[in-house]
Amino acid sequence: MLLYLRLFKESFSFAISALTNNKLRTFLSLLGVTIGIFSIIAVLAAVDSLDRNIKENLSGLDKNTMYLTKYSFGPTEVPRWQRDNFPQTEYDDYEFIKRNVPNIEAVSYVMFDTPETLKYGAETISGVSVTPVSQEIYEIEDLKIGQGRFYTESESVTGSPVIVLGYSVAENLFGTMNPIGKEIRVYGRKLTVIGVLKKFGASLFDSPDDEAYVPANFVRRFKSGGADGIPGAVIIKPENGVDLGAFESVMKQKFRIYRGLKAGEPDDFFVNKMSGFKDAIDSVIGTMNIMGWIISGFSLLVGGFGIANIMFVSVKERTNLIGIQKSLGAKNRFILFQFLFEAVILAVIGGLVGLGLVWIVSLIASNFTVDFQFVLSLGNMFLGFILSTIIGLVSGVIPAISASRLDPVEAIRTGM
Repeated sequence: MLLYLRLFKESFSFAISALTNNKLRTFLSLLGVTIGIFSIIAVLAAVDSLDRNIKENLSGLDKNTMYLTKYSFGPTEVPRWQRDNFPQTEYDDYEFIKRNVPNIEAVSYVMFDTPETLKYGAETISGVSVTPVSQEIYEIEDLKIGQGRFYTESESVTGSPVIVLGYSVAENLFGTMNPIGKEIRVYGRKLTVIGVLKKFGASLFDSPDDEAYVPANFVRRFKSGGADGIPGAVIIKPENGVDLGAFESVMKQKFRIYRGLKAGEPDDFFVNKMSGFKDAIDSVIGTMNIMGWIISGFSLLVGGFGIANIMFVSVKERTNLIGIQKSLGAKNRFILFQFLFEAVILAVIGGLVGLGLVWIVSLIASNFTVDFQFVLSLGNMFLGFILSTIIGLVSGVIPAISASRLDPVEAIRTGM
């Protein structure tokens, strides 16, 4: 055992000496591996960060939530001309589903309106996403009240002129003033602020901080939801433990009858499930990971070839030294480990430098992006270290074997 430890130590010392004696060659070899490791770990870290940020933003949504509307949230085989002829989802559709479909925990009607301008005194905010929606949205989405309250079912049904503001909207419009009870102008009409949401934070999607909510029936008084009006949707949250497949089938069948569709006629609506949306995101993330591995793999390949090339040159230059070492009793495994250690050390140092660069870039990127945080996980760092070690082993094994098999007499003669 002590013999092998001494062998490792001496081989390691020879490898370090060879690397320090050829600084330029060592630097160029490091550069190839550094770029390769930097590329693949940077891509993996970016994809992981994107995945984490998306899932954090979707964490407040129940994956069983369904959106019934004329629009498909994903790819569909229904032709465009047919989809354009689908009827809009109306408030009456929402009332029918609420009354007739069983096993529903909450159902809400929402209108996809255009951004509006909010005014209070001399203060004006443009481009605010004002969402006309029934009061059940508070039970479906991850909304929390910070001040005041959300509008009631009675206010929603009667279309009361009330509004609930997102945290940032209230802050920009009122500053440190208490907004509850104040009247603001939206849609050219006066609405009373009855609530402000708790701060949600940055989001890849529309953050509740930058939105406002009004009763859908208030907006329906002056904006129609017909064929040429505001698009709408019914948001359905099934009860926990319900068989989602059976629930969807029952809901579709009842809604088809309500719409007067005959057997054999295609649906004139879509049921978009959040679980399907999340699955689609996972699929995209997986594809991005694969593409990142493929693209970065070429950089790793170039770095590996660079190390192998440098090692062959090193063997050629030190042929005479190898012959002398062997004539003095050095075993084949000593020569093998000597060159193998040199290749591995090159690759590992290059990998560590690459990881360091990724870490620095992630810190800089995180400071410059408010809505997105780059994360370099320990798993990715460990993966980078392992990859660099494997590159060194694979790239150095053939040159090391060729060096260990040199005949001492021929090696000394060749060197002379």
